[in-house]
Amino acid sequence: MQKRKEFAIYTITKHGLVSALRLQENLKDSDVYVSEKLLNLAPKDAKKMSLPMGPTLSQTFAAYNCHIFIISVGAVVRMIKDLIVDKKTDPAVICVDDDSRFAICLLSGHIGRGNDFTKKVADVLGAIPVITTASDVRGTLTVDILGRELGWTLDDPNRNITKGCASVVNENQTLLIQETGEPHFWPLDKRLPPGLSYSVSLEGIDPTVYETLLIISDLDIKKTHPHLWDRSVIYRPKSLALGLGCDRDTPPEIIERGVQYLLQKHHLSIQSVKFIASIDKKHDEKGFRELSHKYKWPFHTYSASKLDSVSGIQNPSEMVRKYVGTRSVAEAASLLASGAKNLTVAKETYKEEGDRHNMTLSVARIPFAKRKIF
Repeated sequence: MQKRKEFAIYTITKHGLVSALRLQENLKDSDVYVSEKLLNLAPKDAKKMSLPMGPTLSQTFAAYNCHIFIISVGAVVRMIKDLIVDKKTDPAVICVDDDSRFAICLLSGHIGRGNDFTKKVADVLGAIPVITTASDVRGTLTVDILGRELGWTLDDPNRNITKGCASVVNENQTLLIQETGEPHFWPLDKRLPPGLSYSVSLEGIDPTVYETLLIISDLDIKKTHPHLWDRSVIYRPKSLALGLGCDRDTPPEIIERGVQYLLQKHHLSIQSVKFIASIDKKHDEKGFRELSHKYKWPFHTYSASKLDSVSGIQNPSEMVRKYVGTRSVAEAASLLASGAKNLTVAKETYKEEGDRHNMTLSVARIPFAKRKIF
């Protein structure tokens, strides 16, 4: 899928063109679209659009993250109604009036970042931002994008999200359980919104007390805590570091299956992996590099002496030291990459029947500060 540009700005009036050019000057990666009658007044890089705008929008709608129309709301609604597909993929749409008094978020306020874009547009134009999503208006937690700026993802964006949003906005009894992940998903000096309780443990929870459970965890909750599953919205922080070792030229598909097997065995989410790590002699290992590229996991490598100095290793090997100069690769690498003192999963070996290659794997959880409960 081709990467989207950030902003498309459309105008059909002279006053609107002034605002459009001010926006283009202040918003990076933006294009201005004007009607043929305005081309002689617009910069050379302005793009010609059709009138009616339908043919132009059919080409541009999926090509930008945000569309800014200096055109009336009613006209824009009619133009985009057949282009809207899904809230998880639709771009943001903002309407600005001809005098630039208001910037109105019309579509994709949360997932599409429309609310944030609207505030930027309003700042540039000195306009009033008009945002109507309930969680933003009430200043409460936004369930569908919680932790997004921290790299968190939803385990399943189609499950319980609407219910969770309603629970929080209506201030119904909601429990947020944070087992791991950054604590500043909500300002640290600010109380959580009314109706929200907070816990740092999955244990001892009676789910029937709450309308919704918001769970921040790298565990497979359906397997580890099935009684919490039905009412939960699950967030995946980037909290795990994988330490890897293997025989030279282990096929990439075997390495990937080995990682999947280990995580599934220990009920850990692949969505929560942040790094993979190994000894520096493996910096060019094809399977590790392909794994890093496919999953967008940074690949860290360390010298033998650095690995050998790590404490917290559970399975040191003199045989490994003999060949690579350190008593541990997978365990030491996961501890170094994570900054943890203890392993979450000690070294395990993965080998497939009929293949001669061996692989070692370990997991460590990145330590995060705990949020103060008050």
